[in-house]
Amino acid sequence: MIIKPKTIGTWTLSCLFLGIAWACNSSPKADLILINGKIVTVDQQFSIVEAVAVSNGKITSVGTNVKIRKLADAGTKIIDLKGKTVIPGLIDAHLHPETASVSELESEIPDLHTVNELLEWIRSQAGIKKQGEWIIHPKLFFTRLKELRQPTLAELDQAAPHNPVFLDGSFGGMINSAAIKASGLTEKTVNPGILHEKRSGKLTGYIRASAFALLKLPEKKHLTYEEELDALQSMILRYNRLGFTSLCSGAGDFRNFMVYRDLHEKNRLTARIFQNIWINPDTITTLKMTLDTVRAWKFTTGYGDDWVKIGALKIVLDGGILTGTAYLNRPWGDRAGSIFGIEDTSYRGVLNYSREEVRLVVKTAAELNWKFTAHCTGSGGMELLMDVFNEVNRENPLQGKRFSVIHGNFFSPATIQTLSQLGIYADLQPAWFYKDADAMRYILGDERIRNFHPYNSMVKGGVIISAGSDHMVKWDASTSINPYHPFLAMWTMVTRTTERSSVILPEEAVSREEALKMYTINNAYASFEEALKGSIEPGKLADMAVISEDFLACPADRIKEIQSEMTIVGGKIVYSSGIIGEK
Repeated sequence: MIIKPKTIGTWTLSCLFLGIAWACNSSPKADLILINGKIVTVDQQFSIVEAVAVSNGKITSVGTNVKIRKLADAGTKIIDLKGKTVIPGLIDAHLHPETASVSELESEIPDLHTVNELLEWIRSQAGIKKQGEWIIHPKLFFTRLKELRQPTLAELDQAAPHNPVFLDGSFGGMINSAAIKASGLTEKTVNPGILHEKRSGKLTGYIRASAFALLKLPEKKHLTYEEELDALQSMILRYNRLGFTSLCSGAGDFRNFMVYRDLHEKNRLTARIFQNIWINPDTITTLKMTLDTVRAWKFTTGYGDDWVKIGALKIVLDGGILTGTAYLNRPWGDRAGSIFGIEDTSYRGVLNYSREEVRLVVKTAAELNWKFTAHCTGSGGMELLMDVFNEVNRENPLQGKRFSVIHGNFFSPATIQTLSQLGIYADLQPAWFYKDADAMRYILGDERIRNFHPYNSMVKGGVIISAGSDHMVKWDASTSINPYHPFLAMWTMVTRTTERSSVILPEEAVSREEALKMYTINNAYASFEEALKGSIEPGKLADMAVISEDFLACPADRIKEIQSEMTIVGGKIVYSSGIIGEK
């Protein structure tokens, strides 16, 4: 929370926001200077300057080459950018480094695009594995396959007749007959997550997340603590290669917080971490017990230092759009029924909390000064959440608490108005538009797709968009599930182009400046750190990226190919392609 003095001048205010009195005095000699560049500051005027000076991990001055060169002495490292573009260090608003980091330690996860490719991969695995060994794809979304369908039980059985198969789609999935048998499931097994054929009552192989616990899956390989640290460090270095200097870990606990703290203390952390805390109670009784525990915690949002901080208190409100489990404001419809195996024409998705339970969590977070966020992927979940936000706001104003909605996906004019009025942030994953807009248009139709990721309407409506990836598994930035390449995401926001080369609702495109803000200063605001990072201004942390193209002026189709040539965190180079020379 920013406390405003009763009487304050512009000069003093700038010092207060930067949090450093020396920033208003003469600049000290620099440790590091970048010159001859196009430095996109992302300050309030979106100023562009030639050079920047860094001392003790913070930016001390920006301006002309002549001005900044005067701050050098014999010990200053000078980097001649030779016209390269520099942007503030990028911030991913929502991703899962913990699972991503270990996802390909044993083997590469295939990048599959068709049902045939999927079945061929299963056959190849069956040829390698012993009879009875599980074949598991850790994150497979059928709506991203070209055919826009799930494989049938018969197809899976033919591909792997003697190996249990589990295709995990987070909130839904698919198993074959061998997996059904190995897990002891029958037509009499009672669980809302097991789908049956309406007429025959036979199992279809389609399951939802509530049934995942019934599967007799093999134990996951145990990693030592040091192996866990090694994997995380390596994953964060992959993020650095794209210009990321800060990350919001989307769901975790206090152990995750301490692991990142340990990495930092060992001088192995190369990106700053904002760690969300996920509460996941089973019933209203355990929810109340969980919230009693939350009240007893010593820590709330913002606890920590410039490197590792506690983030938002998080719940998972509904399912996912790619498994037909997002909670919509009206039934999914006939096309969804055939794709997801849904025979109930009134089916709207899965809701994990009642309205009263959501109100209880939001009210508690507001009272305890936690930033609150919710995974919410469907329009019905959004309407419920907006209703709760409005109710709690009447008792405890939410403006300034920087609550957010993760994913959201569907933003009606009424939802946009509520977000703007209450200062609720929209934590969006632009790569979902890239990967999924075609499928959503086919399934839901032209009317409902109008509210799917309407970036321009949201910006014009006063909503602050925080951009992230929800990266979960695979290491490659563009083929991972979900892609975490920030410039691919910015390209799709600027062009409204999808993976299938469609241009959907081009009027909802945003400018390059707005797209960049969503990965920099907007995400700094979302974590209450706009005085520390998110722009290149004196007094802020020296987190920057030198990129391979002029983001503001290059041909649009080259945006998605941009890489970082050098990533700097706290004035230290954490990644360099070797293209840019140092003096």
